[in-house]
Amino acid sequence: MDPNKVDDGDASGPEHSMQRSRWATRKLTVKSSTMKRLSLLGRIHDKHTATEKKRASGGSESLRQSQTDGAPNDDASVHSNGGGAAPRQVFFNIPLPPELKDSDGRPTTQYPRNKIRTAKYTPLSFIPKNLWFQFHNIANIFFLFLVILGIFPIFGGVNPALNAVPLIFIICVTAIKDAIEDYRRTILDIELNDAPVHRLVGWDNVNVEEDNVSLWRKFKKANSRIFGAMWYAIEGMWKEETKPTKQTGAHSDPRLSMQSVRTPWDDTGSPRSRNSFVSAREEIQMTPVPSPLPRSNKLEIPDGSETTAADAAKASALRDLKGDLINHVRPISGKARFHKDHWKNLVVGDFVRIYNDDEIPADIIILSTSDPDGACYVETKNLDGETNLKIRSALRCGRTMKHARDCERAEFMIDSEAPQPNLYKFNGAIKWKQQVPWDPHGEPQDMSEAISIDNMVLRGCHLRNTEWALGVVVFTGHDTKIMMNAGITPSKRARIARELNFNVICNFGVLLVMCLISAIANGIAWGQTDSSLYWFEYGSIGGTPGLTGFITFWAAVIQFQNLVPISLYISLEIVRTLQAYFIYSDLGMYYEKLDQPCIPKSWNISDDVGQIEYIFSDKTGTLTQNVMEFKKATINGQPYGEAYTEAQAGMNKRLGIDVVAEAAQARAEIAKAKVKALGGLREIHENPYLHDDDLTFIAPDFVEDLAGKNGTEQQQANERFMLALALCHTVIAEKQIGDKPKIIYKAQSPDEAALVATARDMGFTVLGMHNDMIHLNVMGEERHYPVLNTIEFNSSRKRMSSIVRMPDGKIILFCKGADSVIYSRLKRGEQKQLRADTAKHLEMFAVEGLRTLCIAERELSEQEYAEWRKEHDVASRALENREEKLEEVADKIEQDFTLLGGTAIEDRLQDGVPDTIALLGDAGIKLWVLTGDKVETAINIGFSCNLLHNDMDLIRLQVLEDESGGMSEDEYLQIAEQELNKGLAIFNMTGSDEELKNARHDHEPPAPTHGVVIDGFTLRWVLSDALKQKFLLLCKQCQSVLCCRVSPAQKAAVVSMVKNGLDVMTLSIGDGANDVAMIQEADVGVGIAGEEGRQAVMSSDYAIAQFRFLQRLVLVHGRWSYRRLAESISNFFYKNMVWTWSVFWFQAFCNFDISYIFDYTYILMFNLFFTSVPVILMGVLDQDVSDAVSLAVPQLYRRGIERLEWTQTKFWAYMVDGVYQSIMSFFIPYVFVVLTASAAGDGLDVAERTRLGVYIAHPAVVTINMYILINTYRWDWLILLVVAISDLFVFFWTGIYTAFTYSGAFYHAAPQVYKEYTFWMAFIVTPAICLLPRIVIKCIQKQRFPYDADIIREQVSLGEYKALGQDEPGTAAPEGLQGASSSSSETSAPTRKAKHVQYASVDEDRRPIYPPSVATHNTRTQNGSDGTNYTMHDRDRMSMDMPRREDELTQAATADSAPVRPSIDRARPSYDRIRMSMDRVRPSLEASNDFTSAARLSRIESSHSTHDAASTGQRRFNLNTVRKRGLSAFSKKSIDPEHQI
Repeated sequence: MDPNKVDDGDASGPEHSMQRSRWATRKLTVKSSTMKRLSLLGRIHDKHTATEKKRASGGSESLRQSQTDGAPNDDASVHSNGGGAAPRQVFFNIPLPPELKDSDGRPTTQYPRNKIRTAKYTPLSFIPKNLWFQFHNIANIFFLFLVILGIFPIFGGVNPALNAVPLIFIICVTAIKDAIEDYRRTILDIELNDAPVHRLVGWDNVNVEEDNVSLWRKFKKANSRIFGAMWYAIEGMWKEETKPTKQTGAHSDPRLSMQSVRTPWDDTGSPRSRNSFVSAREEIQMTPVPSPLPRSNKLEIPDGSETTAADAAKASALRDLKGDLINHVRPISGKARFHKDHWKNLVVGDFVRIYNDDEIPADIIILSTSDPDGACYVETKNLDGETNLKIRSALRCGRTMKHARDCERAEFMIDSEAPQPNLYKFNGAIKWKQQVPWDPHGEPQDMSEAISIDNMVLRGCHLRNTEWALGVVVFTGHDTKIMMNAGITPSKRARIARELNFNVICNFGVLLVMCLISAIANGIAWGQTDSSLYWFEYGSIGGTPGLTGFITFWAAVIQFQNLVPISLYISLEIVRTLQAYFIYSDLGMYYEKLDQPCIPKSWNISDDVGQIEYIFSDKTGTLTQNVMEFKKATINGQPYGEAYTEAQAGMNKRLGIDVVAEAAQARAEIAKAKVKALGGLREIHENPYLHDDDLTFIAPDFVEDLAGKNGTEQQQANERFMLALALCHTVIAEKQIGDKPKIIYKAQSPDEAALVATARDMGFTVLGMHNDMIHLNVMGEERHYPVLNTIEFNSSRKRMSSIVRMPDGKIILFCKGADSVIYSRLKRGEQKQLRADTAKHLEMFAVEGLRTLCIAERELSEQEYAEWRKEHDVASRALENREEKLEEVADKIEQDFTLLGGTAIEDRLQDGVPDTIALLGDAGIKLWVLTGDKVETAINIGFSCNLLHNDMDLIRLQVLEDESGGMSEDEYLQIAEQELNKGLAIFNMTGSDEELKNARHDHEPPAPTHGVVIDGFTLRWVLSDALKQKFLLLCKQCQSVLCCRVSPAQKAAVVSMVKNGLDVMTLSIGDGANDVAMIQEADVGVGIAGEEGRQAVMSSDYAIAQFRFLQRLVLVHGRWSYRRLAESISNFFYKNMVWTWSVFWFQAFCNFDISYIFDYTYILMFNLFFTSVPVILMGVLDQDVSDAVSLAVPQLYRRGIERLEWTQTKFWAYMVDGVYQSIMSFFIPYVFVVLTASAAGDGLDVAERTRLGVYIAHPAVVTINMYILINTYRWDWLILLVVAISDLFVFFWTGIYTAFTYSGAFYHAAPQVYKEYTFWMAFIVTPAICLLPRIVIKCIQKQRFPYDADIIREQVSLGEYKALGQDEPGTAAPEGLQGASSSSSETSAPTRKAKHVQYASVDEDRRPIYPPSVATHNTRTQNGSDGTNYTMHDRDRMSMDMPRREDELTQAATADSAPVRPSIDRARPSYDRIRMSMDRVRPSLEASNDFTSAARLSRIESSHSTHDAASTGQRRFNLNTVRKRGLSAFSKKSIDPEHQI
């Protein structure tokens, strides 16, 4: 029977197969739906315009980096990473047209290889490329120049080879470090590129030239093999045998770049028998539509027009013809077969077969699958971190292709758009010629079918629950969407390292002045004829005074080179490497479950982590656990379930309750209840699919009622409720074989799987689906329920329904959805008491942080269903506005519901997320959430994790898309500018350049009064050059920013805008491949190496296992590293100033002839042993406060945000101090030498220059080391020992070295000098005078102008933090700390007095199908939940009426209710606990205009009921109504007057 010809008389019969109505749930682009359809129809009819031929590849989500004013509103105006490539045509078993061939007949189009490289280097390019990067450092260029100078003896170089050693050392160490980092990436790339895939061989792919390997590529490959063989040979000499490693979680996957699970490549099929839930009768129409199912069974006629009735009939028959790509008369060679090959060998135009659990190697269009309906399921966790399945559909015309011989016979062409990075968009068409059955000898007819993103599987996804899928490759390598979003692996340099270049240049200037003074003075000295120099010397080295001065200049450059010390860069590499090691070794960031420490992948930016002002975080997999658990339910007015949530703990903590004790008690009660519930369930029925560890719905009272111990009414209600959960869904059941059978469920929505899993645990097990029938095991009894229709969720409906024929022949419609949606559709005048009780329970569930759904049902008569089915089938075949028509039809039958109850599911945040965010906020760090999820989801997660709170006004920026395509870019920009101007007006700003200048210098956190919410389509316009500044300034004034439905490229663009626009340090954190771009764009990238996707880890700078470890990484190690490094660099410059200027002062006594005052070994030892170790130790181990105190007082971090530890003022202060101490270090010993006898006892003169150097060097070394010790906060035994050894080493070296004759003129200098009392006088006096100013200034600063750390250290010394544990930081910030507020890593309380108590809202994460409850929590968390302020009365009047609310509601409900249901009184610890908490805070809750209570829910009951006469003309409130009026959905001004009560 033709599926499009429904027999009206049999419309309701059981033989009808299930029909599924689906709507696209993603935000499409400009002209995306209607215009996309028109565009493709135009291409199908060969009406290619010039614009279409040069169509660009950008999607709605891609950042338009280059825009031109007045650009036409066409996709061609959108710039993308596709490089402006033209649309491509791919041919299969059809010769290329002449225009696509060159003169030799080869293809003119070149496609990138499928081999990808995320590494920066190759064996051939490593040395030149690495040297190029290293010599971007201006200091390295200077050091190289000095080495070259030292080659020429005329400039006074002592040992050129020795001079080159430091530079060679620093270059080699850096190169080795870079090589190790890149080698890891290379190994992962190789494993990924060599991964197996089944590719069709033995046929001719006309799109590419075989063996097209250039000579250069052959040369590179040969080098790679040579270097690889050398490396493996060397590695084999020292590496032990590889031991089997423990495979834990995601660690079993070695390929981190684009996949996360090593798959059974040799498995050619799944032994499981999987039944699709897509009906065999459901057809795919041949015209392009946004989503693939259901489609009408029609094909398009590319050419001609219907001029006669015969032509019309012929065209109609052609449209009803099933498409088939196979040319059955085409001769084949029979050599084609699917052969296992490497990913890297795939090319555009290849046929590939993907098996279950395989990873997709390229962007592939699906032709056929093992499912008879062409359905397949993909897991996209590598792209977006989500583990829920997405459905994809094979092209209808390709579903007959099964084998290699079918691929040989298939003749078709794919017309595809150019590569573009939008993960949610693809436009294309497939064209072929097909012989029609009524004219077997005539010409084949031209056929075509549209291709959308729903027919494509993307590289990086995994095929799930599908035995195999056959497809063709359209995009390879860096043209694939995942790689276009990944970006290029950047080379990051720390901010201090970048700023250091300026200081190095300044020192160059000082060095230049010193050298010029030396050159001029020496030239003048040689030019004088009346001096002894003229008579007693043999003449100058240059022959003339001028030339001598020139030579002196370069000799001075060599002697004073320590002013720009190469040893500084060596020391910094050592410091950063050791800092990275200690970060890696920190047990506080070790995650035992995955055996995952914090891994620093970039060793040179640890100090950047201490200057972070903005953190950009992904949501799914980063803030959440990806764990969905059914916790509570309300059925027939009875609440069930025991749970203790983070939201409830946070609420009680703010009330002053001891949550630790309460949590321990609650856990004990829950454990006891679980044992009781399991025992009761097994008494009712020995459920083979019940596993103790899987049970999350812990409700012993529910089990008792299910057993009938409290009457049959509640028993039947519970059974009906669970039956509804088991029937209203679209999950796939998968049985796992083992000692005890286990069924797991795969779903497009993770919470839907949780609902069905709970029904399974309660004895209502979904066994599977076959022939449109759901097979259940109900308490041991096998039952089969025909599913007539499934009406799936979309973002405006906020509900889904299943129409099921029950065993007694009745037709029941089960529906689940948001409470506001269900309540508005309940049958009027019934169940009033049940509605009131259920609303109250849902309210309590939501306050606990659970997200709620309502479950309802409606019985349909045969006639009702038959009439509705007829309308539904007509709507499903509509070519225009099909989605709108289907929604309208669905709305007609989803009325007059009977309420069954409600559910409460916990989507758990990762441990410690709210506390971490609160702690980071107290530190002055601003957190932005950039997510691909919808607006409601982002807002809910914001409330759950303390990013948003009840006192915050959300500024909703939204530019509505004109689906008709009638609006130009200028109009969109104008609307976006108006929205921005409205937001800026709140803060009395205009977005001027002066405001931006002020914003760049203002690092204070904004007041917690406003937040910004923006979607990806709007973000596209506000990121334009004309509006970017206004958007940035608006966000700067808001504490929280949520960017929703954004693409990876947009994430990177937002990070870049903030980083460059405000000149601040940024950190990005994520776990999926869609986060790679922003991780690479930020100054610091952090990847979550979680249990799911680990793709972000490979491109990150730091890899952590949990979001909560970020607080320790940033607030402890980051702050320590920044402060340590800043102090180390300052002290390093200081000590070299003392040493170098001491040499300079001596030149005044020798006509600046660049004589060495120190023995040459002193010069070598100074930066090697005398002074380097203490300053290195300072950079590695110094602590101003402990890690526990750093977390207890996060405000200490703000000095890093304001970049106060490393400033130019500090640099020049240390430089001036160094010059002062150099004067003291030289002239004080000089005076004592002058006072010494001219000759020692042995007749040798101690006034000789090297002995004078001994007088100077010893006190100078002691002074420098004492200065470093004074600047060190932590004086432990190690730093004291190192300083003492460094000071003693100068004595040791002088004594040992001068004892041997090879010391030359320095022979016996030690005994000669050490026996002079003037030496010891100088040794004591010089350090005292040098350090006195520093000590005085430091005392004044600490007493009169203390830093935050000074105050905290004093508090610690007074014992205020004595009880502070390493893992339990205290909560009280000292009163003396300006700007510091009470904070703790264990509390999420706001840092200011709030007008209303803050509650964690329902978390919407990872649930694409159900919106948040309108009746149960802050309405600002649910833009689009049909509940924003529409029941709002005057706040004052509402506050006065508040005490009477519950009593009045109860009385009204009782008066109007039907016969009273039995009340079952029992102890419910969890319910009683949350009820008591709510009683304490209810006045505050109800006084807030943001909280929609159970009372308000009763006001919207039955507003959509067909029995409500008054509702006939009532316009339904939804968010779009608000948006179209140009008002914020969260503004009090956006209250719709039609919906005020």
